[in-house]
Amino acid sequence: MTREAQMSDRETHTSLPRRGASTRIGRRYRSNRLDGPYDAIVIGSGIGGLTTAALLSAAGKKVLVLEQHYTAGGFTHAYERNGYEWDVGVHYIGDVGAHPTMTRRLFDFLSGGQLQWAPMDSTYDRLCIGDNQYDLRAGRDEFIAGMLEHFPGEQKTLERYLDRVASVGKAMRILTLEKLLPGWFAPLLSAWKNWRLPAYLNKTTYEALRELTDNERLIAALTGQWGDNGMPPKEGSFIIHALIVKHYLYGGYYPIGGASQIAATIIPGIQSAGGEVFTYAEVDTILMEGNRACGVRMKDGTEITAPTVISNTGVFNTFEKLLPESAVEHAGYHRDLQSVKPSMAHLCLYIGLRKTAEELGLPKTNYWLYPSTDYSGDIRKFMGDPESEIPLVYISFPSAKDPTFIERYPDRATIEIVAPGPYEWFEQWEGKPWGKRGTDYDALKESYSQRLLEHLYRHFPQLRGQIDYYELSTPLSTRHFCFYEQGEIYGLDHTPGRFSQSWLRPKTRIKGLYLTGQDIMSCGVAGAMYGGVVAAQAVLGWRQGVPLLKRVFSGYANTRKERSTGSTPKEASPVS
Repeated sequence: MTREAQMSDRETHTSLPRRGASTRIGRRYRSNRLDGPYDAIVIGSGIGGLTTAALLSAAGKKVLVLEQHYTAGGFTHAYERNGYEWDVGVHYIGDVGAHPTMTRRLFDFLSGGQLQWAPMDSTYDRLCIGDNQYDLRAGRDEFIAGMLEHFPGEQKTLERYLDRVASVGKAMRILTLEKLLPGWFAPLLSAWKNWRLPAYLNKTTYEALRELTDNERLIAALTGQWGDNGMPPKEGSFIIHALIVKHYLYGGYYPIGGASQIAATIIPGIQSAGGEVFTYAEVDTILMEGNRACGVRMKDGTEITAPTVISNTGVFNTFEKLLPESAVEHAGYHRDLQSVKPSMAHLCLYIGLRKTAEELGLPKTNYWLYPSTDYSGDIRKFMGDPESEIPLVYISFPSAKDPTFIERYPDRATIEIVAPGPYEWFEQWEGKPWGKRGTDYDALKESYSQRLLEHLYRHFPQLRGQIDYYELSTPLSTRHFCFYEQGEIYGLDHTPGRFSQSWLRPKTRIKGLYLTGQDIMSCGVAGAMYGGVVAAQAVLGWRQGVPLLKRVFSGYANTRKERSTGSTPKEASPVS
């Protein structure tokens, strides 16, 4: 398979998984199936870990990926129950349209051109804030035009806002370089960064926008995607806000064949280099030889050695659970962990219906529902009183987004509803086994399920009486399946301070140990994937890494030049 293979934007339906066999990705671990020696071990098969493994494999390394879950993919996996299939985290992806961007080229390279994308509606996100509704439309001009319908006279404000959003590209290039250069270079780079980057990048989203306007309703409309990083605009960094807005500005897309196709199309590249991705493969500890990581010990006692160990489990799991305490303290990470906090936990209601998305009138647009423009105030009320209005409800329609869903699941449709759900509210049941937590726990879940369903019916009244099946996941579910201690979904909180943490870099102070995934760069599929790129570069070094990245992103520079000179083909979508 040619790793540089490119693909068109047409909806090809070949080689898709069959019903009942689509979501179990990876090979079940058995110690007698190990085929070492391995050049590197990756702990965790989320998109960051798979990206690092695939890039190292493309450089000729034999990589072993160990996943404790029954399927590979991390938050990109999907699952089946009662004749339905749902994704657990891939609700939409940006920057993967027909006109190649860095994100599209990276996906193409990792999947050998097998991963394909279906566009959502031109209105990819619909914000329902109180009694007002705002559509986020694909394309810079279209985005502005949609906002001007509600905020006439704000043309210059909107243009200045999107200019600020675009500036995050330069910032991320500098921040990425900072994560790869030696630590002794940090003071020089920090001075250069302060000189080159505008001050608003180090502020909260709300502070950055207040410099442009005092219209609170406009600020709320522009920041209505804050659920994509889990922090309301008065707390979250403008950097993560700008990354998300820029990512989706030219539209949202969904993987054809479902979310599980992401891992399914990446793993063959790892296997073709002699590596493997094992599931049901729980790592007990990272083995140390002096101050050097030299492998892992599995829960079954098997020890697997390799000169390089890469953790995709997040910094808290890595430094608090997988490493000996003495090694963590010697390297100083016990102090570093005090400077960051886990991100939000969530509830997710998975819904199945016995009609097609078309028959039910389900859109390819995501819905964001807020009781008011006071995002932070509504969260405080909810945290203080669980019976108060839910501060954020997100509704996604995966079966409408995937053109092959009807082939795999005829006469069926699915919906997912996501809302905040603090871990503390469910903590009393954490010691009980999954699926057997008792009637009180089930009653609490049912209460939240009905509340979320009423939000759905308010906007889609035709669905009342149509639901065949539903189940609610809580932060305990995330903890059980993904091993995040407090059920967090975005790794670390994306505060302004998070982006100044110089220790959040792929190469750790422990020899042979590297980090990958969303804690290294930023949250989301694309953020974690670029964390995987940076980790691979750190492992390979400049001599091997740079030529590989040139192969991955070949043609991207020419693409940017074409766009800047106006020579972009007319049939290409204007993805930036």
